Amino acid sequence: MKTSLRPFHLAIPVNDIETNRVFYRDVLGCTEGRSSDHWVDFDFFGHQLVIHLKEKSILDNGDSNPVDGKNVPIPHFGVVLDMVTFKSFAAQIGKQVEFIIEPYVRFEGKIGEQATMFFQDPSGNALEFKAFKDISQLFAK
Repeated sequence: MKTSLRPFHLAIPVNDIETNRVFYRDVLGCTEGRSSDHWVDFDFFGHQLVIHLKEKSILDNGDSNPVDGKNVPIPHFGVVLDMVTFKSFAAQIGKQVEFIIEPYVRFEGKIGEQATMFFQDPSGNALEFKAFKDISQLFAK
């Protein structure tokens, strides 16, 4: 399906609004939008991410799938960046998070070659940021 790219909306549970507000705003650099005592909107790289308070929420983060010899957490979400931004963001974020999967290049020399990294927010939501060597291969088989 070919359409012009539109921002997505994603709402996720967090167990502490203030801790996660600081993470998304100050660590990831997302601009904060509207908010209440129970939710906060963020500009997540041009998309609308909303954190919703789910008190005493314990996210089950035990599931993963093997990809390129690594255990990729599921579920996860994130953004596809350009390679220059990915490298800069990885260097910046690496000082502030503990990686689940440290930045590396997967599928090297194959269709879909990409740099990727995984880490969690303070509530345990897994995030992936990636960048393709050739963005035209985003959906290549």
